[in-house]
Amino acid sequence: MLKDNLEKIYSYAEEHTTPETKNLYELNRKTNLEVAIPQMISGHLQGAFLKFMSQSIKPKYILEIGTYTAYSAICMASGLQEGGKLISIDNNKYLEDIQKEFIERENLTDRIELHLGNAMEIIPTLDYDFDLVFIDADKINYTNYYDLVIDKVPAGTTIIADNVLYESEVLTPSTASKNGKALAQFNTKIQNDARVENMLLPLRDGLMLIRKL
Repeated sequence: MLKDNLEKIYSYAEEHTTPETKNLYELNRKTNLEVAIPQMISGHLQGAFLKFMSQSIKPKYILEIGTYTAYSAICMASGLQEGGKLISIDNNKYLEDIQKEFIERENLTDRIELHLGNAMEIIPTLDYDFDLVFIDADKINYTNYYDLVIDKVPAGTTIIADNVLYESEVLTPSTASKNGKALAQFNTKIQNDARVENMLLPLRDGLMLIRKL
C-alpha cells in the first residue's frame, strides 16, 4: 500500500511542509526548464529538510561537495552562525551563472564561497572545522570524499550523503550500475565504521545521516 501511494505521499508531504521562498521556487523552476538532469536538484521537500537540519545544528562552517544550481547551498546557508560560511565545490563551469544569480538574490554572496574544480584536490586545502558536510557529487567517489573529510572534522559533525538508495539499485548490487555498486559499498562502509553513528533515511533517493562520535 505504501509503495503504491508513494508519489501521493510525497505530494502530501510537500503540501504540509513550509513553502519554498519565492527565489527557491524560481530556482527550482529555472533548473527544471533550462538545466540538464533537473532531478539532481534537492527540491522543495529535501531542501526543507536540509534547511531544518542546518538551522537545528547552527553550523559555523558547512562543506558542500556538489553545488549543482545552488538550491541546497541556499537552504543550508540559512542556518549558519553569524560570520559563518558555506564552502561549495563543483566542477561544472556552465552552472556558475545560475549559482551566482540566486545566491545574490538571497543576499548570501558573503556567506557562500564557490569553488570550481576537482573536489578531491580542493578538500585537502580547506582549513575549516566543518560542523555540517553535504555530499552530493559523482557517486563513484562518495567513499573517497568521506575518507577525505572524516578525519578533518571534529566530533559531533553531521555528514549527509544524498542518493544513497540510487533508485533502489543498492538492493541488488550484483546487477547494479557502477554508481549503484559504489553507493552500496559506501553504505556498507558507513554501517561498519565505528567512528560514527548513522541512519539511512528513505527521503527521495535516500539520505545517509552520519554523526562523528
